Amino acid sequence: MVVKEFGDIFEVFLRKESVFFDKRVFQSNYTPETIPHREEQAKQIANILAPALKGDKPSNIFIYGKTGTGKTLTVKYTTQKLMEIAEREKIPLKVLYVNCKLKRSADTEYRLIAQLAAELGKPLPPTGLPTEEVYKAFIRVLNKNKQNHILILDEIDQLVNKTGDNVLYNLTRINEEQTESQVSLIGISNDVLFVDSLDPRVRSSLSEEETVFPPYNALQIQSILKQRSELAFNKEVLQPGVIEKCAAYAARDHGDARRALELLRVAGEIADRGNSKKIMIEHIDEAEEKIDRDRVIDIVTTQPKQYQLVLYSIISLQSIRNNKIFTGEVYEVYKSLCNKTKTYVLTQRRISDIISEFDMLGIVNAKVISKGRYGRTREISIEIPQTILPKTKKLLEENIKA
Repeated sequence: MVVKEFGDIFEVFLRKESVFFDKRVFQSNYTPETIPHREEQAKQIANILAPALKGDKPSNIFIYGKTGTGKTLTVKYTTQKLMEIAEREKIPLKVLYVNCKLKRSADTEYRLIAQLAAELGKPLPPTGLPTEEVYKAFIRVLNKNKQNHILILDEIDQLVNKTGDNVLYNLTRINEEQTESQVSLIGISNDVLFVDSLDPRVRSSLSEEETVFPPYNALQIQSILKQRSELAFNKEVLQPGVIEKCAAYAARDHGDARRALELLRVAGEIADRGNSKKIMIEHIDEAEEKIDRDRVIDIVTTQPKQYQLVLYSIISLQSIRNNKIFTGEVYEVYKSLCNKTKTYVLTQRRISDIISEFDMLGIVNAKVISKGRYGRTREISIEIPQTILPKTKKLLEENIKA
């Protein structure tokens, strides 16, 4: 009986008309023909990389801006155009891309260099060799290829959080080790203060050129959504006002175009499941609630216990401190929870780092404020929507006790 019911669901789905024409347009790896509102940044990156076409080493570039401001898309688009010309003119050039947040290969300095060597044709064991030997093998394969290499390290701050900045120091200095090939770095980060935390030698090498991506405004996000929706949806499925509502939500979230595209995609999926032939404004509201709920619950349930204790401390303080919470207060509540749950107590500096990570994830807003001669602290406020805050707190309570 259950099998028959599933069969009926799949049969109906196969035959019903969808609002989508090509859903792949909403995938994160999709590169459009043009990148609206990022022409200036694309030209700046192209001008920096152009010397590679004459065999010269381009400057290292550090690119930063908030989530969803088109950094990765613009870099991929620009390097793709660069490679098209290099291949047409038979110019030896290689672009390597690593997402340091997603790739397990970026967990350690050893794994990152081994991964890069493998992509250049020299497989290395995932463990077992001294790190110095891995670098030597990497340099040998660079020499063998005799070409310029552009290494894109996306979410570069995640790499440094995991491995320290020694790996960046070694990569920025690798051209001093050999002369047959050149390596240029493009570092991409959502954390505008990331460079300030690096060793001064690494900072000066990595940030030879810097490009800032400002947030999109509501009108810019509208034009991005119109461009994608024309390719993604069947004709006349969008109710008037849907794109404007999506853009307004995203502009409120610091101009995050990625979120706007996700909202539109999920709204389309909700319309499909409800057998609606049009995407309505109420589908956008439903999509936003679903995305927020899924994102927050996923973050809460997958974080280590120490992170859950910190977040629970912040939520516990929120009601009595009216969303103006300071790091020291969080640390006191956190220590008390550690004692109750018999958990090892981390240092206040480490707790501050964890709060910064929650800030990057959009779970809290932690802005640095000066307290005069008493130094600096973070003023923390909760960014979790009120509709799911009680469920989030309950989930944390269950996980902490487990």
